[in-house]
Amino acid sequence: MAGRQRNNLDIYDDVAAQWWSDDVRWVRTLKNLVPGRLKWFDTKTDWQGQRVLDLGCAGGFMAEALGSKGAVVTGIDPAAQAIDAARARAEQIGQSIRYDVGIGEDLPYDSDAFDVVVCVDVLEHVKDLQQVLNEVARVLRPGGLFLYDTINRNPIARFAAITMAEDVLGLLPKGTHDPRLFIRPAELDAALTKAGMIAQAQTGLGPRGINRRGDFIFGPLPFKAVIYMGSAQLPKAG
Repeated sequence: MAGRQRNNLDIYDDVAAQWWSDDVRWVRTLKNLVPGRLKWFDTKTDWQGQRVLDLGCAGGFMAEALGSKGAVVTGIDPAAQAIDAARARAEQIGQSIRYDVGIGEDLPYDSDAFDVVVCVDVLEHVKDLQQVLNEVARVLRPGGLFLYDTINRNPIARFAAITMAEDVLGLLPKGTHDPRLFIRPAELDAALTKAGMIAQAQTGLGPRGINRRGDFIFGPLPFKAVIYMGSAQLPKAG
């Protein structure tokens, strides 16, 4: 592994022009993860009319799905070309989603601006996890909800997410992840608490089958050894 760039975030801009084409296998994998995430996220909130921030939205897969459920969605990501692709897609299908270029450590939004912040496939990439969570807490209204997923830090997760997903199966480009940035569930709970949020339930996420194209179908799993989803809530006022 020596010499290979890790945590390479240029990959999202590199495929921006093909984001919605279904031509790139690893991008299809990201798209296929959305329904699996929502099977669990949907049990935590009613999206209709909710002001939702999709933090790390890339080309807009999750943002579009949430908009289709009636949420008022804002997406933000540092990958400017991916944001351009997301904007073009929203305009093409007539969906009103605001897309901004920016980073989680310095969100360009007022305090108490959102009812829900969704953050998937992001926390294991950021430069300053605690600062991102502090910003999430700041932009959430009192009682607001934080929904996330990330990758556990252990030998099993490293093998699954890097050796298998990147090097063997090609589900992700080589260099996508840096295993040193993976986050144990207890560590994330502690960081959420430090940010002023109340850590809640967690569950696993992973393959549940294969579709006709030979791509994985994803959904909630009982074990959190590799990918896990979770929720946290900002305390209500008073």
